[in-house]
Amino acid sequence: MTDQEFFSVHHALTINVEPLEASFVLPSTDDFVREIPTPFIVASEFSQLDSLTEQAKSDIKSNDFRHVCQLLDTQNAKLNLLLTFMLSQEDSKEHRYKSLSFGASQFTYPTTTALAVGTKVRAKLFLEHPSAAIYCYGNVVACEVKDTQHIITVKYDLLRDVDQDLLIKAALYQQQKLLRQRSLDREK
Repeated sequence: MTDQEFFSVHHALTINVEPLEASFVLPSTDDFVREIPTPFIVASEFSQLDSLTEQAKSDIKSNDFRHVCQLLDTQNAKLNLLLTFMLSQEDSKEHRYKSLSFGASQFTYPTTTALAVGTKVRAKLFLEHPSAAIYCYGNVVACEVKDTQHIITVKYDLLRDVDQDLLIKAALYQQQKLLRQRSLDREK
């Protein structure tokens, strides 16, 4: 993963953040990929297949096969329900938080517990759109006090390129959703 900066969007994703011991050494890239839980790999593959499905559906729609498109949408919905259930098994209550913002280079979240800058963390980010989950390692780059909360900023250290692409898509989706809502609000 290259050290690039990407924009972040303010959105509450369900995340798991597990602080690691100071002596923890990040795994090699190969070991990291091998330790990613299977549901996270499956979720990533589903998201990539969804893109291909959208292209095929647009071709089918142009030939007026709407009932075939409805069938594809129904099957996709069933698979997404199954995927959501599989991923819910990976969500740890003791490490669960809601993000304040996220992007393809970092995320922030509030907590009552301060973390020192440089603390390594294992994180899971559960995306809504595209329906997927990200497994990664990061490190705390900021811990600011706001009211009674600590606002933690985590920058990714180990993140697969395909997962970074999913984070970009998810951030763009949330940004588009916000822009559409602003446009609707202005029209009122």
